Amino acid sequence: MTAPTPAERPALRVAGPDDAAAVLSAADQTARLRTAWTAADIMGMHFAPPRWAVPGVISEGFNLLCGPPKVGKSWMSLALGVDVARGDRAFGAIDVEPGPVLYLALEDTARRLQTRLRKVLGDRDAPAGLTLATQCPPLPQGGDVAIAAWLDKHPSARLVIIDVFAKLRGSAPPGMSAYDGDYWAVSKAKKVADDYGVAVVAVHHVRKAGADDFLSEVSGTNGLAGAADATLVLKRARNQGDGVLHVTGRDVDEAEYPLTFDPSAGAWRMLDGPAEDYQVSDTRAAILRWLRGAPGSTPKVIAEGVGLKADTVRQTCSRMLADGQLAAEPGGRYRVPGVTAVTPVTAVTQPALTCGNESDSASDTEEEA
Repeated sequence: MTAPTPAERPALRVAGPDDAAAVLSAADQTARLRTAWTAADIMGMHFAPPRWAVPGVISEGFNLLCGPPKVGKSWMSLALGVDVARGDRAFGAIDVEPGPVLYLALEDTARRLQTRLRKVLGDRDAPAGLTLATQCPPLPQGGDVAIAAWLDKHPSARLVIIDVFAKLRGSAPPGMSAYDGDYWAVSKAKKVADDYGVAVVAVHHVRKAGADDFLSEVSGTNGLAGAADATLVLKRARNQGDGVLHVTGRDVDEAEYPLTFDPSAGAWRMLDGPAEDYQVSDTRAAILRWLRGAPGSTPKVIAEGVGLKADTVRQTCSRMLADGQLAAEPGGRYRVPGVTAVTPVTAVTQPALTCGNESDSASDTEEEA
C-alpha cells in the first residue's frame, strides 16, 4: 500500500534565511485520545512539569500580552524572542532555557525588523534559532496549521510570538456572538500551544478606559481572557517606574513586576522591590523603601535617612497612614503593613537613600496637599 502524500500546509512568508515556507505537515494522526478518568487514575499519573519560556512569568499554553498602543509591547516581545533563542536573561533578570523561537511580526517589514534587532542585540550575535515571519494566514484560513508546520520542524521550540493577535484572528464563523467569536479564535491558537507543549504569546490591546481589575481592560469580550491560559497586562507607571507587568493565569501565580524601559537597548528591565513602590510619588516610594529596611522609624529618622525635609516626611506619613500604605506604632513610629518593628529606631542606622532633594520635597508637598 502506498503511503498517503502529506498535504501542503499554508506557508509563512519569512524575513530571513529560513526554509519554514517549504515545511510540509506530517500525515494526519487518527489515534483516539482518552479524555475521561477516575479520580484514582488521575492521582496515579505522572506528568512532566510545565515548560516555561520565562520561568515564573510565561508558561506553555496561550498567553495574552496586552497594553495600550506605543507602550512598548513589541519591544518587549522582540527582546523576549532574542533572549529565549539565545538563552540569555529575560528582562535582564530571569535565566531562560534556550530554544527555537517563531516571531510573527505581522505589522512589520524586514527593514524595520533589522533596525529593531540591531538595537535589541547590541553587541550580541543574532541567534540562528529565531525565525522572523512578516505574514501568516489568518486562523480561519489555516494560520494555526501554518504555525504547527513550523513547530513540526522545530520540536524543541520554546516560544511562539504573535504580534499582533488581531492580524491572525480573522473573522469568526457566521452566526457566532462576539464572545463566542473571541473564545473560538483563542481556542484555535491555544490548541496549537497545548498540542506542542509550547508557550504562545499573543500581543493585544487594552481598552481606552481603565478598570480596577486589569483583566477587564483587555480589548474585546471576556472570551479572550477567559480562553487564554494566562493574561499579562503592561502598564506605564506615572512616576519613578516606567511600567508594571501584571500577570495572572492558570499555571502562573498572580503577580506584579516593576519594569523600566531602556530606549537605547529597546529592552524592558526588571526592577528590585515590589511594584507598588514604583506606582506612587517619589517621596512615598522613598519612605516605603526606608521602612522596609528599618521598620519602626520616626519621621525624623526617615527624613535624615532619605534626605528629605522632616515636615514633608511627617505630612506624607500621615497621609500614607490614612491611605493604608503605612501602619502606626506607639511613639509616633511607622512601619509597612506586614513588616514587624522589632526595636524602635531612634537614629539613622542605614546608609542614606539618594532619592530626593529640597525641590523634590517641595513639589511632593504640593502634590500631597
